[in-house]
Formats: sequence, C-alpha cells, structure tokens
Amino acid sequence: MIVKTGEIFLETRGFCDIHDLTPAARKFLKESGLEEGQFLVHVPGSTAGVTTIEYEPGVLQDLCRALSQIAPEDIPYEHNKAWGDGNGFSHVRAALLKPSLTIPVSGGELLLGTWQQIVLLDFDNRARRRRVIFQVLGK
Repeated sequence: MIVKTGEIFLETRGFCDIHDLTPAARKFLKESGLEEGQFLVHVPGSTAGVTTIEYEPGVLQDLCRALSQIAPEDIPYEHNKAWGDGNGFSHVRAALLKPSLTIPVSGGELLLGTWQQIVLLDFDNRARRRRVIFQVLGK
C-alpha cells in the first residue's frame, strides 16, 4: 500500500484567478510510484476551490461568468455584515466547487478525459498564497 502526501504553493490574484494543477499533479503521481489507486487534490481555505474542466480560455471565462451570476459580488452577504471584508461572494462560489477532488489512477496515469485538466479557482477579493495538497493512495 502506498500513501504519500506532498504540497505546492501558488501565488494567486483572486477574483476567479484560475491555475492549471495538472502538470504538477502528474509530476507528483509519477514520483510517488503509484500504479493503481486514487489521487487527491485539496486546497485548504474557504475562498478557493478545485474542479476539472478544459483549460481553454473561452470555457474558463464562461465558468467564471456563470459563477458570478450565481453568486454576484454586488449583493448583500451576511458574511460581509459579520466580518466587513467584502468577500462573502468568494465563500459562496468556493462552496459550490468544494476544496477537494479525487481522481482515479490506473496504469500510473490520472484517469482524466482528453480535454480535462485539474484547476484551482481562487475567488477571494485579494491576492493570496495558496497551499495545494496532493495525496496518493493505492498500490
């Protein structure tokens, strides 16, 4: 049984700043030696999320626009009343995506679709240094 955990750090700009994690994930998977099992990606924090999507400028812009329509920046949020930091929208958007993602691994490869990449979306209203945790589990 193989269980390995690692991390990377990213500098993000907020406001739906998107980063492709796939190359780093593939590198970590290869170095882990895992052939069969699961690959976990986790982003601690409540204003960023991870998902899989085609890392193509048009579809990324479409995703950000859709999320801004679901949780717009300019409506009242109870979080903003409580904390005064103006980022209530970012918490809601991140909750819709979730902080973690698990991808099956077979033959030492991430089982992603042809046009599917692993992406981090930072929704906060300011720049952040984001910690991304990778973990493999299997054989």
